[in-house]
Amino acid sequence: MIADEVAFWSTDYSANPDDEILNAVRPGLATTGGPLFMISSPYARRGELWRVFQKHYGGTGDPLIMVAKGSSRDFNATLPQSVVDHAMERDPAAASAEYGGEFRRDIESFVSIEAVIACVSRGVYERAPERGVIYSAFVDPSGGAGDAMALAVGHQDHARRVAVVDALREVAPPFSPEQVVEQFSSLLRSYNCNKVVGDRYAGEWPVDMFRRFNIRFEQVARPKSDLYVDLLASLNSRRVDLLDNPKLVSQLCALERRTARSGRDSVDHPPGGHDDVANAVAGVAAALTTDRGAAYLEFCRRFNGTSDDNSDRNGTEGWRRLREFAYVSSGGRIVLW
Repeated sequence: MIADEVAFWSTDYSANPDDEILNAVRPGLATTGGPLFMISSPYARRGELWRVFQKHYGGTGDPLIMVAKGSSRDFNATLPQSVVDHAMERDPAAASAEYGGEFRRDIESFVSIEAVIACVSRGVYERAPERGVIYSAFVDPSGGAGDAMALAVGHQDHARRVAVVDALREVAPPFSPEQVVEQFSSLLRSYNCNKVVGDRYAGEWPVDMFRRFNIRFEQVARPKSDLYVDLLASLNSRRVDLLDNPKLVSQLCALERRTARSGRDSVDHPPGGHDDVANAVAGVAAALTTDRGAAYLEFCRRFNGTSDDNSDRNGTEGWRRLREFAYVSSGGRIVLW
């Protein structure tokens, strides 16, 4: 059997991680006596290829296991050196892996599977809307051709100081963007959300599309890499309560931290991977920490039944109590002191 480009196979919590595929193949090879070849350009320092290299390269492990490592020109002398030089000039880290046979040290796993699993509420696939709870939402838009479109809805559990994910939707391509926006808008209204936040990558069309269904779409200026960095702290400290969604866990665990030549880190999905669901969850977790002031004003409007202008009530006992409100119940309900 030949496992081609095994360094780029999934290495984390997913339907087909590299170790499970190879574990399924090895018993059959034991009866036939056939060899197992793993052929690949190196990538990050994880997965089956990295483990075999660490243990057996240089003849330090099982003598029946041979590890050969070399540059592209070692194995193919006809490759022009100019091709390698140009690649090194464009991206030294990537070229060192592709043409030099070196594992990349600028790419590491972003979060451990243990940290993610610890935040999952087992057997909870969706939480029904509750009265008195103020929800936030984040959407990862897509035009319907290449990427999936995902939506996450959540609320802040102020008693536990935890961001709770209540609903998660994903629609895989191909799809009609208008139909998906209509479906998502219906879900948002069920959680009493008249606003959804999304990134700027999709341009202006989500603003117009969601407006057709009476939902306000707001573009967030922060890149998704920053949202992931914020989410990491919440995952490691268990300040986020995730739904039992295997795809979400898989995408979170597959995220990679990359270090650019400038020294700046970025977080993104691996080559050929997707992070639509993970991005939606990271976005709603960030929205829950920034929407408190907006939620307060919304509550004031509901409490008073009037416009945003509350200047005529400044100084009254009722307005003083509104300004001193607190979140106290486990559902994130607003009560007054």
